[in-house]
Amino acid sequence: MSHHSHKRSRGQATTEYALILLVAAIIALLVIAWATTGGGAGKIGSLFDTVFNDIFDRASSPTP
Repeated sequence: MSHHSHKRSRGQATTEYALILLVAAIIALLVIAWATTGGGAGKIGSLFDTVFNDIFDRASSPTP
């Protein structure tokens, strides 16, 4: 394993880590927006409920 390829893979891992942090921040903002009362909170809440119910239904139903 050459030194160059190791450095490149480390840079790739850093990029992936940054993307994970970005996605986590977006999810956190969505959750905050969902939990916050105010204009549109009801619509956002029902959207989350629909998405979560769909995910839980798929997770609880046995896969063929």
